[in-house]
Amino acid sequence: MEEQNFSNHGRFVPLYHFFALPMLILNFGTQLYRWIHLGFSLAQFISVLVAAALFFGVLYARLFALAVQDRVIRLEEQLRYERVLPADLQARAGNLTIDQIVSLRFASDAELPALVRKVLDEKLEKRKAIKQLIKTWKPDYQRA
Repeated sequence: MEEQNFSNHGRFVPLYHFFALPMLILNFGTQLYRWIHLGFSLAQFISVLVAAALFFGVLYARLFALAVQDRVIRLEEQLRYERVLPADLQARAGNLTIDQIVSLRFASDAELPALVRKVLDEKLEKRKAIKQLIKTWKPDYQRA
């Protein structure tokens, strides 16, 4: 497995991102087109609703999984903060947002205290900006 870093840490599941979602979007578009061009019948309207339900059902299943993953990351990082951060930063760590916590999880234990201090002091919010500050990347290969 390739060593993980900022430039390659994004997770793409080919069957999901490049097949399932595009096919569901295409199906919704096709059903909408048929409803408009073949007449506004109840059967065609139901087909549009089913296509929309399938698309949004699959999309939300993914978003819910990511939300649960973020909550688990928050819990893991809270335990890590107790072990790694000095007392003054442990007290301030409760002020970190979920986006900041999720971004900081990639920082090595050695650089975490300085990064937490910087993120809190400078009120850095953007995940990408925080991840770009990390010099020693701690990989996470078990992401949803």
